[in-house]
Amino acid sequence: MKLSHRITHINEGGSDGWEVFDRAKRMIADGIAVTQLTIGEHDIRTDPTILAAMNASATGGHTGYASVPGIPSLRDAVAARLSERTGVPTRRENVLITPGGQAGLFMAHNAVCNPGDVALFVDPYYATYPGTIRAAGAVARPLRTHAKDAFLPQAQELEQLAEGAVSLLINSPNNPTGVVYGRETLEGIAGVCREQDLWLISDEVYDTQVWKGDHISPRALPGMAERTLVIGSMSKSHAMTGSRCGWIVGPEEAIAALADLAVTTTYGVAGFVQDAALFALNAGKEFEEQIAAPFRRRRLLAQKVLGNQQVVGLLPSDGAMYLMLDIRSTGMSGEAFAHALLEEEHIAVMPGESFGIAAAGHIRVAMTIADAEFEQALKRLCDFAAAISGRESKRA
Repeated sequence: MKLSHRITHINEGGSDGWEVFDRAKRMIADGIAVTQLTIGEHDIRTDPTILAAMNASATGGHTGYASVPGIPSLRDAVAARLSERTGVPTRRENVLITPGGQAGLFMAHNAVCNPGDVALFVDPYYATYPGTIRAAGAVARPLRTHAKDAFLPQAQELEQLAEGAVSLLINSPNNPTGVVYGRETLEGIAGVCREQDLWLISDEVYDTQVWKGDHISPRALPGMAERTLVIGSMSKSHAMTGSRCGWIVGPEEAIAALADLAVTTTYGVAGFVQDAALFALNAGKEFEEQIAAPFRRRRLLAQKVLGNQQVVGLLPSDGAMYLMLDIRSTGMSGEAFAHALLEEEHIAVMPGESFGIAAAGHIRVAMTIADAEFEQALKRLCDFAAAISGRESKRA
């Protein structure tokens, strides 16, 4: 019996980019101590007060079917949050609650793409992006960016690629690069979207992790609210990764249609999880800043460590919980470097190639371990790169 083309081609090319992470997990299972700098998982767990709210909701009886678009109070809270932060009037009818940001990405592409449509995404990209597009039956086409431009999309290159496409997926603050798209970049993107009649899917799950500048939602730019679907999540802002609670915000007619899709797929999010998310959102910006504070500190630690050497380059790290490091001076690919680092130093990082061709020769480091351990790991990483660079130069 054959499986559908849509399913068998999600992981096109046979690699999902997680080989180093999987190898590190096997080493840990075998009793080998590994410093994990791979995935965007907070080193703190969900706050006990949020868990208490979740437990109170569940034991209080909110364990049955919940409203599929989301409980009204949570949709109202998300709408109020975006209204305040973007200046775009947002109502409950503009919000659909989803089982995390990943489900939101899948549903958004199903909403705007017909089978065979071309959907654009920016390279480097979060590892699931092309597969998500293919899972929606669309053709995934990358917009390759360049290290010399800090991996910021260039409007002229987007315009050349956009003809015949129906959508563009962007992510700011960006995973994997840590770059924040400024107003000029976003206005260039918005201009192409308006001219080429593209839907813009804006992944903004790191909107509370901005270390330099401001987070700007493209939905707030002129003529963009009616063609933008914003993806949000409780995972990064409130350390609720396992709770699987996120949202899509967009035009009312799109959200109404997406609610129909939710009926036939997820059938909503558990009510007690939504109640916990509402409790967490009501804790306000101060709580979100507490969750973000460790990554802000570690970014400064990284700048200090990397500023004291000349081998490993640091891209502008203006947001998110990641660093994108340039290791091309070692003469190794990102993949080869990551495997060697894991083998010899027992430090696990993600190869840049896991996130697309554009990030070749780079590695992504997640700032997700305690400060002192993180600083020491970066020093060891730099020493390892310097040793390789020395060996390479002697061979030459």
